[in-house]
Amino acid sequence: MKPIEFTGCNIVYGKGQEEYQPLPAIKCPDGQVITCWELTPEEIEQVRINGKIYLQQLTFNQPLQPILPIVNLEDGLAISL
Repeated sequence: MKPIEFTGCNIVYGKGQEEYQPLPAIKCPDGQVITCWELTPEEIEQVRINGKIYLQQLTFNQPLQPILPIVNLEDGLAISL
């Protein structure tokens, strides 16, 4: 799975930081951030079989931020309006 650029991206987190992959995103005025991830054919098959996606977050021992996985960009943008 890899982060990819998508329509509306207005920021790239981690750009030029060797320890991170660049993370294209839409950063909304209210502080919400939306990213897009492309699955490999093997990952798509695994999700098809078990219907699960795991989410790993690096918190650096800070409070966990709320997240909302979505499958349509419009769903996320509607929340930001």
